[in-house]
Amino acid sequence: MLSAAARSWADERLERILKHEAEEKRRDFIDDGRIEALLEETADPAKEKVRDVLAKARSLAGLKPEEAAILLNNTNEDLWQETYAVAREIKQEIYGNRIVLFAPLYISSPCVNDCIYCGFRHSNPQVQGKTLSWDQLEKEVQALVGKGHKRLIVVYGEHPASDIDFMCESIRRIYAIRKGTGEIRRVNVNAAPLFVAEYRQLKQVGIGTFQVFQETYHHGTYARLHPRGTLKHVYTWRLFSLHRAEEAGIDDVAIGALFGLYKWRFEVLGLLYHAEDLEREFGVGPHTISFPRLQPAANTPYATASPYLVSDEELKKIVAVLRCAVPYTGLILTARERPEVRRQVIPLGVSQVDAGSRIAIGGYEEMEHEHIPDREQFQLGDTRSLDDFIRELCEDGYIPSFCTAGYRCGRTGEHFMSLAKKGLVKNFCTPNAVLTFKEYLLDYASPATRQAGEGVIQHYLAALEAGRPAQAQAVHERLQRLEAGERDLYF
Repeated sequence: MLSAAARSWADERLERILKHEAEEKRRDFIDDGRIEALLEETADPAKEKVRDVLAKARSLAGLKPEEAAILLNNTNEDLWQETYAVAREIKQEIYGNRIVLFAPLYISSPCVNDCIYCGFRHSNPQVQGKTLSWDQLEKEVQALVGKGHKRLIVVYGEHPASDIDFMCESIRRIYAIRKGTGEIRRVNVNAAPLFVAEYRQLKQVGIGTFQVFQETYHHGTYARLHPRGTLKHVYTWRLFSLHRAEEAGIDDVAIGALFGLYKWRFEVLGLLYHAEDLEREFGVGPHTISFPRLQPAANTPYATASPYLVSDEELKKIVAVLRCAVPYTGLILTARERPEVRRQVIPLGVSQVDAGSRIAIGGYEEMEHEHIPDREQFQLGDTRSLDDFIRELCEDGYIPSFCTAGYRCGRTGEHFMSLAKKGLVKNFCTPNAVLTFKEYLLDYASPATRQAGEGVIQHYLAALEAGRPAQAQAVHERLQRLEAGERDLYF
């Protein structure tokens, strides 16, 4: 239950939010009636219409929500196989076989909200609210660094214990932590919506991407699942959270929907309208899109009883359509999903994954425990070690990447997108993937993973030598420097 101090903080913040919303000039761009009508209008589309949309997707021109609706409503299995094939082609053309790796770090779980589907809701007595002390934070980060991680997404509950000052200080401390040659080079943030001035504070401490999930884009469902009187009840405050981040100068933002709260086709279109509005106002859409599914959580029956739960086959369709619709946007598949599901879905367009993950507060210090239900927001489906996951990626022909150079070289936001649309981003990303993966193999990999990984690197070097020999020579030179003990080399 909420303390009097936490309730007072929430009431004061809600008053500020409502005042802000009353003065907000932006128009709500999610029209429930229009989306539902669009899905009805495109029901059971003709084969020719589906193939016309796929032809446009193959050109890397992206799709409007109206076109994506045609793919979403396809009922022909052969055409779905064609859709998967196009999604794979787009993935290869834009990203190749590079997969970016990160880890989530849950720093605080106390929350003033009471979301029906969430294990961290304040009325749930079976999950203990916990915030890492600075000493505990250092131990968690050292545990992550000790496994080879370079990129984190830090997660905070919405609560006075983890206000903006706490968030900024925790990020500063994370950047300062070292373990041997290891360090965290980029911290992305998943947190509650903020005011513009608060986003500016985060920008000053050097965050990468700021991520907010709308959860569900359907207004009625959103209101029902987020009780009145809580901060999260205000739909448009959340909807425009990343617009405010952009205003503050954070040009890499990330959106997502929690699939299982409402109809999955509706949510896909909601994501596309969200991406479209960000691009309309700021010239660039979201850096990444996430599509997590509801997973079991302690004392949270709605997480398994929702009438809108998404099947494995439907998840594949979600990913394929998103890849066709937003070819240059990163797609994130998390360890919520079981290993076999991840292996099937990654080829359809995924560019980022987490691995070796624990989501209990303090869970990395206790890696031997796959689940600690009274400290988790939900239950993970893939609890394999980072090393095991990387070895599987190598066996499947992928090159794991720990690269953070784009953030540090200013290749973010509109600059990144301009490179991506010209097909130039691979000139940086693939060599940097090779270099950061080599670091992992030298410092952290098991013998079996090192052997598999060296084979992957040799394959990519051969391709680089055939296509861009000058750059291949520069990569070889940096690889030799890594073997001699240098670290953090990039283009």
